[in-house]
Amino acid sequence: MSKKLPELSIFFPFWNEEANIEEVVNKAIKVADKVAIKWEILMVDDGSMDKTLDIAKRLSAQDNRLKVVSHHPNRGYGASLKEGFINSKYTFIVFTDGDGQFDISEIDKFIPAIQNSDVVIGYRKHRNDPLVRHLLMNLLKIWDFALFHFHFKDIDCGFKMFRKSALESIMPLRSEGAMITTEILAKATIKKLKITQVGVEHYPRLHGKPTGANIPVVVRAVLESLILWWDLKNGRF
Repeated sequence: MSKKLPELSIFFPFWNEEANIEEVVNKAIKVADKVAIKWEILMVDDGSMDKTLDIAKRLSAQDNRLKVVSHHPNRGYGASLKEGFINSKYTFIVFTDGDGQFDISEIDKFIPAIQNSDVVIGYRKHRNDPLVRHLLMNLLKIWDFALFHFHFKDIDCGFKMFRKSALESIMPLRSEGAMITTEILAKATIKKLKITQVGVEHYPRLHGKPTGANIPVVVRAVLESLILWWDLKNGRF
């Protein structure tokens, strides 16, 4: 393991993850202690209808380094990431999805890479998702290359690390849904930020239900990407 980071913000987007949140956060606490001198963990609740928010509040009451960010009603994955970015206060920021499919301890692959990069993005070496999500991922690669002229191994992988200064250079972010990662990478490419890719493991979802392949989510993503393309084409960064 490389030298500890001076400070680190970790955040997780949660939506109806009452069965996952406590395990995910408790593991992150142990990892944060190992990799950073100062740290915070943000639990971003996207209008959950179960006990996710209640559990987050209970956890935060036990440790002042654990913080709750919540909005109602449910707004979408992009909205959760934006709240995480805005409310993270430290020099380095990392997020993983709150469904337990990533292992936060793999941040030890990101920390060496961020030393000479602006953004480090994970790619799932073996994606543990239904076939339809594999298909959507490949369609997204083609779509983004056609519209935004970039190519990465795994655009929507929910494990990414940033320098706060790099994030600030691509703000504000507009997307509220799944196209948030496309917007981040499109703007980072335009800004000529240095982006490094690292392989991570991806585990089966044990609790809860995925929503990324739902038709309303896909339709919203297409509309958001077209709006993003139009804005960037017309210089509205």
